[in-house]
Amino acid sequence: MSFVSVDHLQKTYGTTAIFSDINCEIEQGEFITLLGPSGCGKSTLLRCIAGLTSVSGGRILLDGQDLVPLPPQKRGIGMVFQSYALFPNMTVEKNVAFGLRMQNVTGDDSKRRVGEALEMVELQEFAQRYPHQMSGGQCQRVALARSLVTRPRLLLLDEPLSALDARIRKHLREQIRSIQRDLGLTTIFVTHDQEEALTMSDRIFLMNQGRIVQSGDAETLYTAPVDAFAAGFIGNYNLLDSAAAALLLERPVEGRIAIRPEAITLGVSIGGAGLEAEILSHSLLGNVIRYRVQARGVQLLVDVLNRSATDLHPNGQRMTLSIDPSAICEVA
Repeated sequence: MSFVSVDHLQKTYGTTAIFSDINCEIEQGEFITLLGPSGCGKSTLLRCIAGLTSVSGGRILLDGQDLVPLPPQKRGIGMVFQSYALFPNMTVEKNVAFGLRMQNVTGDDSKRRVGEALEMVELQEFAQRYPHQMSGGQCQRVALARSLVTRPRLLLLDEPLSALDARIRKHLREQIRSIQRDLGLTTIFVTHDQEEALTMSDRIFLMNQGRIVQSGDAETLYTAPVDAFAAGFIGNYNLLDSAAAALLLERPVEGRIAIRPEAITLGVSIGGAGLEAEILSHSLLGNVIRYRVQARGVQLLVDVLNRSATDLHPNGQRMTLSIDPSAICEVA
Protein backbone atom coordinates (compact mmCIF):
# COMPACT_ATOMS: atom_id res chain seq x y z
CA MET A 1 0.00 0.00 0.00
CA SER A 2 1.20 3.53 -0.80
CA PHE A 3 2.10 5.83 2.08
CA VAL A 4 -0.49 8.43 0.98
CA SER A 5 -3.59 7.33 -0.91
CA VAL A 6 -6.31 9.71 -2.09
CA ASP A 7 -9.35 7.68 -3.08
CA HIS A 8 -12.28 9.16 -5.06
CA LEU A 9 -11.97 12.47 -3.20
CA GLN A 10 -14.74 15.01 -3.73
CA LYS A 11 -15.16 18.62 -2.69
CA THR A 12 -18.14 20.81 -3.51
CA TYR A 13 -19.36 24.20 -2.34
CA GLY A 14 -23.12 24.12 -2.82
CA THR A 15 -23.66 23.17 -6.44
CA THR A 16 -20.07 24.06 -7.44
CA ALA A 17 -17.68 21.12 -7.69
CA ILE A 18 -14.03 21.95 -6.99
CA PHE A 19 -13.09 18.37 -7.77
CA SER A 20 -15.26 15.28 -8.04
CA ASP A 21 -13.00 12.25 -8.36
CA ILE A 22 -9.37 12.76 -7.32
CA ASN A 23 -7.30 9.57 -7.13
CA CYS A 24 -3.56 9.42 -6.51
CA GLU A 25 -0.89 7.38 -4.73
CA ILE A 26 2.27 8.74 -3.11
CA GLU A 27 5.16 6.63 -1.84
CA GLN A 28 6.99 7.31 1.42
CA GLY A 29 9.81 9.81 0.99
CA GLU A 30 8.55 11.18 -2.35
CA PHE A 31 8.50 14.87 -3.21
CA ILE A 32 5.25 15.44 -5.12
CA THR A 33 4.29 18.73 -6.75
CA LEU A 34 0.70 19.73 -7.48
CA LEU A 35 1.09 22.01 -10.49
CA GLY A 36 -1.59 23.94 -12.30
CA PRO A 37 -3.17 27.33 -12.98
CA SER A 38 -5.00 29.36 -10.34
CA GLY A 39 -8.41 27.89 -9.56
CA CYS A 40 -7.61 24.33 -10.65
CA GLY A 41 -8.14 22.89 -7.14
CA LYS A 42 -4.56 22.21 -6.08
CA SER A 43 -4.59 24.31 -2.87
CA THR A 44 -8.05 23.00 -1.95
CA LEU A 45 -6.76 19.45 -2.31
CA LEU A 46 -3.82 20.28 -0.03
CA ARG A 47 -6.12 21.84 2.57
CA CYS A 48 -8.37 18.76 2.46
CA ILE A 49 -5.36 16.55 3.19
CA ALA A 50 -4.36 18.86 6.06
CA GLY A 51 -7.89 18.85 7.48
CA LEU A 52 -8.33 22.60 7.10
CA THR A 53 -11.11 22.08 4.54
CA SER A 54 -13.77 19.41 4.88
CA VAL A 55 -14.30 16.87 2.11
CA SER A 56 -17.60 16.01 0.46
CA GLY A 57 -16.75 12.38 -0.21
CA GLY A 58 -13.91 9.90 -0.58
CA ARG A 59 -10.97 8.91 1.60
CA ILE A 60 -7.49 10.19 2.40
CA LEU A 61 -5.24 7.46 3.79
CA LEU A 62 -1.90 8.22 5.46
CA ASP A 63 0.11 5.10 6.24
CA GLY A 64 -3.14 3.14 6.17
CA GLN A 65 -5.05 5.50 8.47
CA ASP A 66 -8.11 7.37 7.18
CA LEU A 67 -7.54 11.05 7.93
CA VAL A 68 -11.00 12.31 7.01
CA PRO A 69 -12.57 11.79 10.48
CA LEU A 70 -9.54 13.31 12.28
CA PRO A 71 -9.09 17.00 13.22
CA PRO A 72 -5.97 18.72 11.81
CA GLN A 73 -3.97 18.46 15.05
CA LYS A 74 -4.40 14.68 15.12
CA ARG A 75 -3.15 14.02 11.58
CA GLY A 76 0.61 14.32 12.14
CA ILE A 77 0.95 16.76 9.26
CA GLY A 78 3.11 19.87 9.00
CA MET A 79 2.05 22.71 6.72
CA VAL A 80 3.79 25.83 5.43
CA PHE A 81 1.70 28.55 3.78
CA GLN A 82 2.51 31.38 1.39
CA SER A 83 1.97 33.78 4.29
CA TYR A 84 4.41 33.03 7.08
CA ALA A 85 1.73 33.18 9.83
CA LEU A 86 4.35 33.87 12.50
CA PHE A 87 3.44 35.31 15.89
CA PRO A 88 4.81 38.89 15.79
CA ASN A 89 5.21 39.07 19.59
CA MET A 90 7.32 35.90 19.77
CA THR A 91 10.99 35.41 18.99
CA VAL A 92 12.07 33.02 16.27
CA GLU A 93 12.88 30.42 18.92
CA LYS A 94 9.43 30.68 20.52
CA ASN A 95 7.67 30.63 17.14
CA VAL A 96 9.42 27.37 16.27
CA ALA A 97 8.73 25.91 19.72
CA PHE A 98 5.01 26.69 19.54
CA GLY A 99 4.11 23.41 17.84
CA LEU A 100 6.04 21.47 20.47
CA ARG A 101 4.04 23.16 23.20
CA MET A 102 0.89 21.87 21.54
CA GLN A 103 2.44 18.37 21.74
CA ASN A 104 3.36 18.91 25.43
CA VAL A 105 7.08 18.79 24.62
CA THR A 106 8.90 21.17 26.96
CA GLY A 107 12.20 21.74 28.74
CA ASP A 108 15.52 20.46 27.41
CA ASP A 109 13.87 18.23 24.81
CA SER A 110 12.06 21.20 23.30
CA LYS A 111 15.19 23.36 23.33
CA ARG A 112 17.24 20.65 21.63
CA ARG A 113 14.67 20.03 18.91
CA VAL A 114 14.21 23.77 18.25
CA GLY A 115 17.99 24.11 17.92
CA GLU A 116 18.09 21.21 15.45
CA ALA A 117 15.28 22.70 13.36
CA LEU A 118 16.91 26.14 13.25
CA GLU A 119 20.19 24.53 12.23
CA MET A 120 18.46 22.76 9.33
CA VAL A 121 17.24 26.10 7.96
CA GLU A 122 20.49 27.90 8.86
CA LEU A 123 18.94 30.33 11.34
CA GLN A 124 20.70 29.42 14.60
CA GLU A 125 22.03 32.96 15.01
CA PHE A 126 18.54 34.47 14.63
CA ALA A 127 16.87 32.59 17.49
CA GLN A 128 16.23 35.72 19.59
CA ARG A 129 15.06 37.98 16.79
CA TYR A 130 11.43 38.88 16.12
CA PRO A 131 9.70 38.44 12.73
CA HIS A 132 9.73 42.17 11.97
CA GLN A 133 13.53 42.13 12.25
CA MET A 134 13.90 39.55 9.46
CA SER A 135 13.54 39.36 5.68
CA GLY A 136 10.75 37.53 3.90
CA GLY A 137 13.00 34.62 3.01
CA GLN A 138 14.17 34.30 6.61
CA CYS A 139 10.58 34.37 7.89
CA GLN A 140 9.63 31.61 5.46
CA ARG A 141 12.51 29.51 6.78
CA VAL A 142 11.21 30.07 10.32
CA ALA A 143 7.80 28.81 9.17
CA LEU A 144 9.50 25.76 7.64
CA ALA A 145 11.44 25.08 10.86
CA ARG A 146 8.20 25.36 12.86
CA SER A 147 6.68 22.60 10.72
CA LEU A 148 9.78 20.39 10.78
CA VAL A 149 10.28 20.57 14.56
CA THR A 150 7.09 18.58 15.19
CA ARG A 151 8.49 15.69 13.10
CA PRO A 152 5.45 15.40 10.84
CA ARG A 153 4.59 12.23 8.96
CA LEU A 154 3.75 14.38 5.94
CA LEU A 155 4.84 17.92 5.00
CA LEU A 156 2.53 20.15 2.94
CA LEU A 157 3.85 23.31 1.27
CA ASP A 158 1.26 25.70 -0.20
CA GLU A 159 3.09 28.06 -2.60
CA PRO A 160 5.60 29.02 0.11
CA LEU A 161 7.97 30.77 -2.31
CA SER A 162 5.62 32.83 -4.47
CA ALA A 163 6.02 36.07 -2.47
CA LEU A 164 9.84 35.99 -2.61
CA ASP A 165 12.22 37.45 -5.18
CA ALA A 166 13.84 35.17 -7.77
CA ARG A 167 17.25 34.83 -6.10
CA ILE A 168 15.81 33.98 -2.68
CA ARG A 169 13.29 31.59 -4.24
CA LYS A 170 16.04 29.62 -5.96
CA HIS A 171 18.11 29.35 -2.78
CA LEU A 172 15.14 28.38 -0.63
CA ARG A 173 13.81 25.73 -2.99
CA GLU A 174 17.27 24.13 -3.04
CA GLN A 175 17.31 24.23 0.76
CA ILE A 176 13.82 22.72 1.05
CA ARG A 177 14.71 19.90 -1.34
CA SER A 178 17.96 19.18 0.49
CA ILE A 179 16.21 19.00 3.89
CA GLN A 180 13.44 16.82 2.46
CA ARG A 181 15.96 14.34 1.05
CA ASP A 182 18.05 14.28 4.23
CA LEU A 183 14.98 13.55 6.37
CA GLY A 184 13.29 11.24 3.85
CA LEU A 185 10.18 13.32 4.45
CA THR A 186 7.12 12.70 2.28
CA THR A 187 6.22 16.12 0.88
CA ILE A 188 3.45 17.62 -1.23
CA PHE A 189 4.28 21.00 -2.74
CA VAL A 190 1.77 23.30 -4.45
CA THR A 191 2.89 25.77 -7.11
CA HIS A 192 1.80 27.32 -10.42
CA ASP A 193 5.47 27.86 -11.36
CA GLN A 194 6.58 25.23 -13.88
CA GLU A 195 10.30 25.82 -13.20
CA GLU A 196 9.83 25.04 -9.50
CA ALA A 197 7.91 21.90 -10.36
CA LEU A 198 10.43 20.66 -12.91
CA THR A 199 13.49 21.25 -10.72
CA MET A 200 12.17 20.08 -7.34
CA SER A 201 9.89 17.10 -7.90
CA ASP A 202 10.19 13.35 -7.93
CA ARG A 203 6.79 13.37 -9.62
CA ILE A 204 4.41 16.09 -10.78
CA PHE A 205 0.61 15.93 -10.69
CA LEU A 206 -0.58 18.41 -13.32
CA MET A 207 -4.07 19.66 -12.48
CA ASN A 208 -6.70 21.50 -14.51
CA GLN A 209 -10.34 22.20 -13.68
CA GLY A 210 -10.39 19.89 -10.69
CA ARG A 211 -8.71 16.93 -12.41
CA ILE A 212 -5.24 15.44 -12.44
CA VAL A 213 -4.71 15.46 -16.21
CA GLN A 214 -1.21 13.97 -16.19
CA SER A 215 1.27 12.64 -13.64
CA GLY A 216 4.87 11.54 -13.94
CA ASP A 217 8.44 12.71 -13.56
CA ALA A 218 9.60 16.05 -14.92
CA GLU A 219 11.09 14.59 -18.11
CA THR A 220 7.88 12.73 -18.99
CA LEU A 221 5.64 15.75 -18.49
CA TYR A 222 7.97 18.00 -20.46
CA THR A 223 8.70 15.72 -23.41
CA ALA A 224 5.42 13.80 -23.68
CA PRO A 225 2.42 16.02 -22.83
CA VAL A 226 -0.86 14.11 -23.04
CA ASP A 227 -2.98 16.98 -24.38
CA ALA A 228 -2.92 20.59 -25.52
CA PHE A 229 -3.37 21.91 -21.99
CA ALA A 230 -0.34 19.97 -20.72
CA ALA A 231 1.74 21.13 -23.69
CA GLY A 232 0.65 24.74 -23.17
CA PHE A 233 1.34 24.75 -19.45
CA ILE A 234 4.65 22.86 -19.34
CA GLY A 235 7.28 24.71 -21.33
CA ASN A 236 6.55 26.96 -24.30
CA TYR A 237 5.37 24.48 -26.89
CA ASN A 238 4.29 25.55 -30.36
CA LEU A 239 0.72 24.24 -30.57
CA LEU A 240 -0.53 23.83 -34.16
CA ASP A 241 -3.94 22.73 -35.38
CA SER A 242 -4.12 20.11 -38.14
CA ALA A 243 -4.31 22.69 -40.94
CA ALA A 244 -1.23 24.64 -39.78
CA ALA A 245 0.66 21.42 -39.05
CA ALA A 246 -0.08 20.08 -42.55
CA LEU A 247 1.15 23.33 -44.11
CA LEU A 248 4.38 23.28 -42.11
CA LEU A 249 5.19 19.58 -42.47
CA GLU A 250 3.76 19.20 -46.01
CA ARG A 251 1.93 16.00 -45.13
CA PRO A 252 -1.57 15.15 -43.89
CA VAL A 253 -2.03 15.67 -40.15
CA GLU A 254 -5.22 14.53 -38.43
CA GLY A 255 -5.00 16.29 -35.06
CA ARG A 256 -3.07 18.95 -33.19
CA ILE A 257 0.68 18.73 -32.75
CA ALA A 258 3.11 20.28 -30.26
CA ILE A 259 6.72 21.20 -31.02
CA ARG A 260 9.23 22.37 -28.41
CA PRO A 261 10.96 25.67 -29.33
CA GLU A 262 14.43 24.25 -28.57
CA ALA A 263 13.81 21.33 -30.98
CA ILE A 264 13.83 23.74 -33.94
CA THR A 265 17.19 24.71 -35.45
CA LEU A 266 17.89 27.94 -37.31
CA GLY A 267 20.50 28.13 -40.07
CA VAL A 268 21.88 31.09 -41.98
CA SER A 269 22.13 29.56 -45.45
CA ILE A 270 19.27 29.98 -47.91
CA GLY A 271 18.69 27.42 -50.62
CA GLY A 272 20.12 24.53 -48.63
CA ALA A 273 18.37 21.87 -46.59
CA GLY A 274 15.47 22.93 -44.39
CA LEU A 275 12.50 25.26 -44.61
CA GLU A 276 12.86 28.89 -45.55
CA ALA A 277 11.83 31.14 -42.67
CA GLU A 278 11.79 34.82 -41.76
CA ILE A 279 12.51 36.23 -38.30
CA LEU A 280 9.57 38.34 -37.19
CA SER A 281 10.81 39.31 -33.72
CA HIS A 282 13.15 38.21 -30.95
CA SER A 283 13.42 38.43 -27.17
CA LEU A 284 16.55 38.09 -25.07
CA LEU A 285 15.83 35.79 -22.09
CA GLY A 286 19.31 35.74 -20.60
CA ASN A 287 20.98 32.52 -21.73
CA VAL A 288 18.31 31.95 -24.40
CA ILE A 289 17.20 34.03 -27.39
CA ARG A 290 13.56 33.39 -28.29
CA TYR A 291 12.74 34.08 -31.93
CA ARG A 292 9.30 34.34 -33.48
CA VAL A 293 9.65 33.14 -37.06
CA GLN A 294 7.34 32.43 -39.98
CA ALA A 295 7.74 29.43 -42.27
CA ARG A 296 5.22 28.38 -44.93
CA GLY A 297 2.74 30.84 -43.45
CA VAL A 298 3.00 29.33 -39.97
CA GLN A 299 4.42 31.25 -36.98
CA LEU A 300 6.69 29.41 -34.57
CA LEU A 301 8.75 30.14 -31.47
CA VAL A 302 12.38 29.04 -31.68
CA ASP A 303 14.72 29.01 -28.66
CA VAL A 304 18.43 29.35 -29.38
CA LEU A 305 21.25 29.29 -26.83
CA ASN A 306 22.74 32.77 -26.43
CA ARG A 307 26.44 32.05 -26.92
CA SER A 308 27.57 35.55 -27.92
CA ALA A 309 26.31 38.90 -29.22
CA THR A 310 27.25 37.84 -32.77
CA ASP A 311 24.64 35.05 -32.60
CA LEU A 312 21.78 37.55 -32.50
CA HIS A 313 19.88 37.66 -35.79
CA PRO A 314 17.91 40.82 -36.68
CA ASN A 315 14.21 40.99 -37.42
CA GLY A 316 13.47 40.43 -41.11
CA GLN A 317 16.47 38.16 -41.73
CA ARG A 318 15.80 35.17 -43.97
CA MET A 319 17.04 31.87 -42.59
CA THR A 320 16.52 28.13 -42.84
CA LEU A 321 14.65 26.11 -40.28
CA SER A 322 14.75 22.40 -39.44
CA ILE A 323 12.65 20.46 -36.95
CA ASP A 324 13.72 17.36 -35.04
CA PRO A 325 11.04 14.77 -36.03
CA SER A 326 11.28 13.03 -32.65
CA ALA A 327 10.18 16.26 -30.94
CA ILE A 328 6.85 16.45 -32.76
CA CYS A 329 4.11 15.31 -30.34
CA GLU A 330 0.52 14.58 -31.26
CA VAL A 331 -1.80 15.97 -28.57
CA ALA A 332 -5.50 15.67 -27.92
